[in-house]
Amino acid sequence: MARTAPPAVPPPPEPPARGSLSLHRAYLRSPLGLLRLGQLALGAAFWVTVAAHKYEGAAHFALFAAVLAWLLTLALFGLSLLGRWALVPWLGSRWLLTNLVHDLALGVGLYAAATGIMGYKAGRKSYCSLPGYSQRCLYSAYLSASVCGGIAACLYLFSGLYCLSRRCRDQRDII
Repeated sequence: MARTAPPAVPPPPEPPARGSLSLHRAYLRSPLGLLRLGQLALGAAFWVTVAAHKYEGAAHFALFAAVLAWLLTLALFGLSLLGRWALVPWLGSRWLLTNLVHDLALGVGLYAAATGIMGYKAGRKSYCSLPGYSQRCLYSAYLSASVCGGIAACLYLFSGLYCLSRRCRDQRDII
């Protein structure tokens, strides 16, 4: 049996180990972190309330707007909580500005529109809250979605103003 010589080429190096993922606890305790938690909770309450009941017409847009804003907020929250916003190309170096635009343009705009739609639909269904009405009534579902959306829009406004105040004080970080 012939002996084989060891290979002349060393094995390829292993990929560099990434740092361990740990929670950025200072962000979680900051005003922006607490506002994000409220936005996620109220946003989920909004779209679950709409999706759990029969909806038609403009409520489709309200549901789309709420889910889109909620998913983008979840992504911002996750990246900020893990301290990994530098991984986002082009936006990572402008993370405070990214949060500001997300909150004021997307969050307030979409939730205000969705709240208006659901409030209008609740007003149109207000007759069914009368005693003795026997048909299925969507008034309470539309009204609760409208209230959740309105409070969520206010939370987005507060977090946008918080980011704006940090930006005006020449601070570049979200905490």
